Amino acid sequence: MKARVQVMLKNGVLDPQGEAVRHALGSLGFDGVEGVRQGKVIEIDLAETDADAARTSVTAMCEKLLANTVIESYEIEID
Repeated sequence: MKARVQVMLKNGVLDPQGEAVRHALGSLGFDGVEGVRQGKVIEIDLAETDADAARTSVTAMCEKLLANTVIESYEIEID
């Protein structure tokens, strides 16, 4: 079973990397880009065969290591 975790900074948290990308896009002639938020995607291969158990396990991983829940939010996809 595979899990995909998307981690993003919460709304209202300054995103300097996203701002740098926005600025660079403008410098390259891509006008009209008003904002960029940068995050990360983490793919995990799991031995688990039960989707609910996998989601519970990956949620614990996010809470303990994969996301800084003070400033980041996360979404989990189980395949």
